[in-house]
Amino acid sequence: MESLKLDHIRQDVRKTIEPYLKRLLGIHKENIISIILYGSATGEFYIPKESDINLMVIFKDLEFQQLKASLKLINQGIIKKITAPLFLSLSHIETSKDVFPIEFLEIKENHLILYGRDLFSDMQIDQTYIRLFCEREIKGKLIRIREAYLEVGLKRKGLEALMKESMYSLMPIFRALIRLKDQRPDVHKEVILTTVGDLYGLDKNVFIAILKDKMNDEKIAGQDVEISFEKYIDQIKHLALIVDKL
Repeated sequence: MESLKLDHIRQDVRKTIEPYLKRLLGIHKENIISIILYGSATGEFYIPKESDINLMVIFKDLEFQQLKASLKLINQGIIKKITAPLFLSLSHIETSKDVFPIEFLEIKENHLILYGRDLFSDMQIDQTYIRLFCEREIKGKLIRIREAYLEVGLKRKGLEALMKESMYSLMPIFRALIRLKDQRPDVHKEVILTTVGDLYGLDKNVFIAILKDKMNDEKIAGQDVEISFEKYIDQIKHLALIVDKL
């Protein structure tokens, strides 16, 4: 069995995951093809004792017995902020690029190999899959935002919270839209919003005002929350029409 590759990760993260990974390999041995670290723990945005540590484990064969054998270790890891890893089989990855194009792209752009083969660096994902993902997600978000408005529209703070929560959930879609223009998205949210606005002819200030609103004052950029919401939902509707024609 080959050794772990931990020299290139943060010392605090390494201290947390090294014994965990050794036990994981001890349980599954040669059935593990690779172990990948992804998310904030790979870089500067990791906050010790606050950020989660995200792992992906790729198996040759993945059955119920592998899940059951891992239960005790996984539960112990959760206490140390190691979230339950993504357990995937090699065949699942090879046949799912059309289903999870954005998830795989996010990992491809931000991952570190801790053990075994790197299956993501050379992964190619068809742009068609990305466009379809964006169209489906934007139109789905639009439906859910309208539905949520009907539920909370009479509650001012609820409406402000709806805008903030829904816009944050749109961030992976915005990053994907930037990739559709053959650009790599920035890590900072305001830059992402500015770039999407410029690339797709949106009023980026609508989104940036929501991002910057840290006070629960029922105003975003000095406007009544309902005025802000109307502008926000109009921009999402406009974006849905644009992506439909890409």
